[in-house]
Amino acid sequence: MQLNELKPAAGSTKNVKRLGRGPGSGLGKTSGKGHKGQNCRSGAKSMKGFEGGQMPLHRRLPKVGFTNIFKKKYALLNLADLERFKGGDVIDEVVLRDAGLVKGNFDGIKLLGEGEIKTSLTLKVDKASKSAVSKVEAAGGKVETV
Repeated sequence: MQLNELKPAAGSTKNVKRLGRGPGSGLGKTSGKGHKGQNCRSGAKSMKGFEGGQMPLHRRLPKVGFTNIFKKKYALLNLADLERFKGGDVIDEVVLRDAGLVKGNFDGIKLLGEGEIKTSLTLKVDKASKSAVSKVEAAGGKVETV
C-alpha cells in the first residue's frame, strides 16, 4: 500500500452542493433560497429563540424565584462514610479528598448524623449537625468547626 493509493471509506464523503451554477444544476439562480424574504439575503440569520416576531416563549412565561449569588455550597458527609478510618485519626478536608469522599468545588464540608460511628475520630469540618456532634462525642471523638 502506497500513500497515493489511500482512499476514504466508501460512503464517508459527499460532493459539495455547488450553488448558482445555472438552471441545469437544480440550484441555479436563487441557489435554493427562494424569492425575496429575510432568509434569502446574505448574512441573514435570526437570533436564538426568535419566533418570527411573536413574543418568544422565554419572555411570555412568568419569572419566579430568586437566586442568591452569595449562597455557600457545602459538601455533605455522613457519619456512615467515616467507618473506613482508624480510631484516633485526625480527619480534615485533605484526608477526605484523598479518600474520595469529597469531590468537586465546595465552600466547606458539613457533617451530618446519618449512620453510626464506633471509632473515636477528631473531625475538622466547617459545619456539623447537632446529632452528628453528639454521636461522635458519644463514641469518644471530637468535632472541631474550622
